[in-house]
Amino acid sequence: MSLFISKIISSIIEIMLFALIPFIWWLVTAKKKMPFLQWIGLKKVEKENRAGAIKFIVCTTIPFFLLSIFFLSMLKGTETATADFAGQGIIAFPAVLVYAFFNTAFPEEIFFRGFLLKRLKNKIGFGIANVIQSILFGGLHGVMFFSLAGIGIIKTIVVSVFTGATAWTMGYINEEKANGSILPSWIMHGISNTASAVFSMFSII
Repeated sequence: MSLFISKIISSIIEIMLFALIPFIWWLVTAKKKMPFLQWIGLKKVEKENRAGAIKFIVCTTIPFFLLSIFFLSMLKGTETATADFAGQGIIAFPAVLVYAFFNTAFPEEIFFRGFLLKRLKNKIGFGIANVIQSILFGGLHGVMFFSLAGIGIIKTIVVSVFTGATAWTMGYINEEKANGSILPSWIMHGISNTASAVFSMFSII
């Protein structure tokens, strides 16, 4: 129970921190144009786009899940964000869901796909904007793993490329297949993080 509560508290803090800059930006530039949640893409996928978005989510989540298994096995023995759940079994699952969808996925989707990608897209077009946000997303994760887990330069590059490719795919699905909604990338991101935590939870890898 204490782990569950701690993940809720840390989720609230993470969401507030990651949403602070987007919220200030919205206040200054777009408050009179549209509500904040719509501005960052926290909206339903339009009905005519749902089938295509779901197809892309399924078709990309499965290969990324398989790649995640390889990715996790490569990082075996290093201290990752899922270490809190190591060996705890099913009792940790509620905390895992909070961690996966609200402690990590939601804040990162707000900032990278909800704020950064959309603002860059308006300035320089989707193609270059999506590449930039994916490089920054991958680079951030690479630096985090390198500095916190000490995984070495080769593994850092692999982490950066893998997470960057995932970020590019999520950005593409959101903007090109889901009329700018960040719900598809939030779902994909949350599922991926849940899988990683479950592997740790049952000490599978």
